[in-house]
Amino acid sequence: MREASWKDCLEKNSSMRISPDIERAKSLIETSEERISIVGEIDERNANFIFEDYYSSLLEILHALVLLNGYKVTNHICLGYYLRDILKREDLFIIFDDLRYKRNSLTYYGRRMDFGTAMESIEKSKMLIREVKKFVDIALRRKS
Repeated sequence: MREASWKDCLEKNSSMRISPDIERAKSLIETSEERISIVGEIDERNANFIFEDYYSSLLEILHALVLLNGYKVTNHICLGYYLRDILKREDLFIIFDDLRYKRNSLTYYGRRMDFGTAMESIEKSKMLIREVKKFVDIALRRKS
């Protein structure tokens, strides 16, 4: 049975308590920023692939956040539950879960998005990256 909450993620060992790893978190943040810095102009041919880059960057930032707070998370759904259940941001969870579904459809089933949907998904990914970085910044300040 699939996890339905952060508590389930912990009970099923999809999320585990670890020592906070500041250096690894900083490395993930740097990787995320480098990934986005090489994204070029978006057009109808590459929009789906650029969405995947932004989604990967978002994952790196989310993993950095959970690492800073002493967790290792092994799947995307539990990262979403961290947003919803620990950070109390259901609004961000809903957007993330929609992006997760779209990314899985693209990656595992070859279902490409039309250009408008891909552009909307890129913009939502950018917004989520900005919002999650705020939590990362708070966590980094606490660790300093």
